Amino acid sequence: MKQHNWSSGKVDIAGGHIAYHRTNTSGPPLVLSHGLTDNGLCWTRVTEILAEDFDVIMLDARAHGNSSRITDGIEHDPALDLAQASEQLGLDAPVVMGHSLGARSTARYAAMYPERVSTVVLEDPPLLARRDEVAMEKWRTDFRKQVLQFRSMTIEQITQLGKERSPGWHDDEFPAWAASKLEVDFEVSFFDPEPWQNYMPLITVPTLLMYGEEGFGGIVTKEIAAEVRSLNPRITTTQIDGAGHNTRRENFDDYMQVVQSFLFDAH
Repeated sequence: MKQHNWSSGKVDIAGGHIAYHRTNTSGPPLVLSHGLTDNGLCWTRVTEILAEDFDVIMLDARAHGNSSRITDGIEHDPALDLAQASEQLGLDAPVVMGHSLGARSTARYAAMYPERVSTVVLEDPPLLARRDEVAMEKWRTDFRKQVLQFRSMTIEQITQLGKERSPGWHDDEFPAWAASKLEVDFEVSFFDPEPWQNYMPLITVPTLLMYGEEGFGGIVTKEIAAEVRSLNPRITTTQIDGAGHNTRRENFDDYMQVVQSFLFDAH
């Protein structure tokens, strides 16, 4: 992997802190929010390209990476964490971009604070029906088992597992991906206060929703994408062929072409 001169730090938020890496390159700020069990550096390949035109900030979500742990079972709103971290970093209407749960948090942040973002990019957010408490408890139990499994493994074993599960990923994806699996908290918040249909229409800036194919494990379907467009005509939707939920990792070239074209037109 390439060596980078990116800075790292932490900013205070309510009840803790958010860790980040920043390129400090010229151009407008662009904030990246990762998905469940990842960390900010899981955006490294994307950042290496976007840093040519943006000052890229990769955040570690609460309970991930070097950010605060979850304490006393208290739920935290990741959209508010994102808002507070952006404010503490002094960012003026950044581009905001997220994957999976990070994409859902990004969308809610953009809806809650429309004047504090300039452009939105969403990679396969979980735009699904809300789960009942029984389903959520099963999810929590399964998630804790997954975290325990990773904690019983070495980095080398986690990397090998990742390569077996995702043989099409570039080798540069695995160092941060594997490291992040040993940094995630058991008590990850799955904060979901309202149906996504309530807040997607409130986004007022140019927005790109990218998604893969359902047959490859994508969450957003063509039907969901059509519903998003009907709720908010500012949102452009694009399917990336040959990719699933980890859209950028599974078809990186097409993903970056779409992202760069969209951001160039928006800026």
